[in-house]
Amino acid sequence: MSDLIIIRGNSGSGKTTVARALHDRLPGSLLIDQDVVRRDMLQTHDHPGNLSIDLMETISRFGLAHDQIVILEGILSKAVYGDMLTSLAQDFDRAQAYYYDLTLAETIERHQTRSQAGSFGPDALAKWFLPHDVLGWPEEVLIPASWSIAEAVAEMSGQK
Repeated sequence: MSDLIIIRGNSGSGKTTVARALHDRLPGSLLIDQDVVRRDMLQTHDHPGNLSIDLMETISRFGLAHDQIVILEGILSKAVYGDMLTSLAQDFDRAQAYYYDLTLAETIERHQTRSQAGSFGPDALAKWFLPHDVLGWPEEVLIPASWSIAEAVAEMSGQK
């Protein structure tokens, strides 16, 4: 049984923290972090057709071929990554998408607690903010601000 778990949301929403905790909870999982692939590995900007789209899909398909639980995490905007995510979801036995549906104010507040808080501020967060950028899949779960890390991990790991 192949599983794909997609965790999306705006910068500062908490998706990376949850993805890492979920990865620790699920042995045999493969964590693909959009920031690592796009920024660190490829040093490319986030625009339609950027190289990270193909590389993240290739890594995901590697996980599929090797029966890994694939956790794909990032902003992963629908406009840029939606087609790739839909294609992947069709090929996995189970695909679940989670979206941190938070306000700009909430992401700014959460950002203040991060180690990157000094690297960029509220103006950058506002510029990047994509309100309610859901995929529109019937099974997509919208994560509210009230969920703790533990609640999100429990939901995503099926251990709620």
